[in-house]
Amino acid sequence: MRLLLVEDDMMLGKSLQQALQAQHYVVDWVQTGLSALAALQAEHFDLAIMDLGLPGLDGIRVIEEVRAQQMPLPILILTARDSVQDRVKGLDAGADDYLLKPFDLSELFARLRALGRRNSGVTAVNELRFGAIVLDTANHHASYQGAAVTLSRREFLLLEALLNRPGQVFTRQQLEQSLYGWGEEVESNALEVHIHHLRKKFYNGLIQTVRGVGYRLNPETEE
Repeated sequence: MRLLLVEDDMMLGKSLQQALQAQHYVVDWVQTGLSALAALQAEHFDLAIMDLGLPGLDGIRVIEEVRAQQMPLPILILTARDSVQDRVKGLDAGADDYLLKPFDLSELFARLRALGRRNSGVTAVNELRFGAIVLDTANHHASYQGAAVTLSRREFLLLEALLNRPGQVFTRQQLEQSLYGWGEEVESNALEVHIHHLRKKFYNGLIQTVRGVGYRLNPETEE
């Protein structure tokens, strides 16, 4: 999943970005409300973490603008503002969840997984299934026909994107946005390499190439 982190504290922002990347998120980090709006208008994100005390345009106004534009983006507020009034204001503005600083990373990860499940319509707790393939998104574990399958970070992200919407045809751009954040160099054949590896590690017909459009899970070969 691709996540937008909006946090003006440099030390916290950097440590959060690294921790989230270790959890297999693609993370783009901005430090101002205006930068957040610009990023959301230019790119697709699956989740957003929003600080409230941002320079210039604060987090509440960013959330209000996101909802005014009818973006169906799950937003988690992450802030030191601990009054009930602040929490109510943030949720009423359109946020989906609220976590106070200081916080435990395990709770943050659990809340993000819950928001991701809600947004994708997945009902099984932390599991995505396609035939004999099981992807445990909490523990970053994949298996096929009961046997563990070792995946690289980007192979895991690619399979997760496909399993979240098994009937959807994804364009190259959509899949690359799920795998790479800003400033990460994308080689011209990188996506095809990842797809080749997934086909080899599971089965050849897993991912169907839709000529002239992109890729999808192949329903005819679900095993």
